[in-house]
Amino acid sequence: MFAVRDEEAALDIVQDAMMRLSERYGDRAPEEMPPLFQRILQNAIRDWFRRQKVRSTWVTLLSSLAPGRGDEDEQDPLETLQAAGDSNREESPPHRLERSQVIEIIEQEISRLPARQREAFIMRYWEELDVAETAKAMGCSEGSVKTHCSRAAHALAAALRARGVTP
Repeated sequence: MFAVRDEEAALDIVQDAMMRLSERYGDRAPEEMPPLFQRILQNAIRDWFRRQKVRSTWVTLLSSLAPGRGDEDEQDPLETLQAAGDSNREESPPHRLERSQVIEIIEQEISRLPARQREAFIMRYWEELDVAETAKAMGCSEGSVKTHCSRAAHALAAALRARGVTP
């Protein structure tokens, strides 16, 4: 079993698992609760690790495209790139042009995704909704959300590589 080393994330995962248990299985006998909770918790942890892996890939790619920044606060990488362009800091024209072109390429490639993939990708990785929340918002199953996100991530990675955008 995996261990979530981020205490806040671990508490969130446990809380979400408890909510799912009470919402879906509140009518079950008390003796059935421990194994149900264990399974829900295991699935929530796996989802968290998958989400972290994919999000990390995109944050790394987008962050590597931005000029160096001193503060490492958690922000949307696209906003970070755009904010860097708005700063008063001196930046050479070639770097400014390259950054604006990369932002444009990323926006174009996201807009080219099929609607459901784009919707799932944005909700999961930019809005940070979990699988269940995204499924509810999209009106589909959690499995569909996972499939849409996986296909979107692979399509974006391939499209960005094809256009010469690399970390």
